Amino acid sequence: MSQQPFDNRLAVVTGASSGIGLSVTEKLLAQGARVLAMSRTLGELDSLLTRYDQTLTWQPGDVTRAADLAALAEVAGSLGQVDCLVPNAGIARLADGLDTTAFAAQWAVNGAGALDTLAALRERLAPSASVVFIGTFLSHVTFPGLAAYIASKAALKAQVRTLAVEMAERQVRLNLVSPGPTDTPIWSTLGLGSDDLAAVAGTVNQRLLGGRFLDPAAVADVILFLLSPAARGLYGQDLVVDSGYTLR
Repeated sequence: MSQQPFDNRLAVVTGASSGIGLSVTEKLLAQGARVLAMSRTLGELDSLLTRYDQTLTWQPGDVTRAADLAALAEVAGSLGQVDCLVPNAGIARLADGLDTTAFAAQWAVNGAGALDTLAALRERLAPSASVVFIGTFLSHVTFPGLAAYIASKAALKAQVRTLAVEMAERQVRLNLVSPGPTDTPIWSTLGLGSDDLAAVAGTVNQRLLGGRFLDPAAVADVILFLLSPAARGLYGQDLVVDSGYTLR
């Protein structure tokens, strides 16, 4: 059997119990990786733990809690050097664009939580490790009610681009993937009623060249590409995976 690019490599994924994080976790496991998955609840990881009991480790935790990130780093250290890191945990909430408390709440997870995850694991990273952060296609357009969410992701992108230069000295690659409208549970947490949510989805679908929301697996495939040696020449890039939304 030919060797796969992730055979026996250690990957850490946060926000791994659903959506894109779950898909990334499943694909890494299927390609031979050992995965340390962190999430606040077990969620859909339960079935993966049964199928990959030798290569999947679940660590409960919240990326906004320093103690939880320290525990994650300790478990990672017991498993070996980290080859791949995906700080995927994120939230999105509708709010007035002038509500700075809304920005602070979303930055705490989307920005500070992601950066603190990297900081906690920095000394555990293997030479030539790859880190993929999660941005958003909305940083390239606008969407009323999501200014705080967009700002948190845009600020993260700015920091990741500079960190990509700083951490290249250690041969660690940092990049971002910015998903477009994707069929994940995050949409149901925005704060919209079911009728309003359906109306928004219908409008969004009209702009998508594929005609419908992306499957999380489509985004996960791009993340795995950036994690792999095939992307060894990419540093500080933001790959927008949005089914053509930003083309219109």
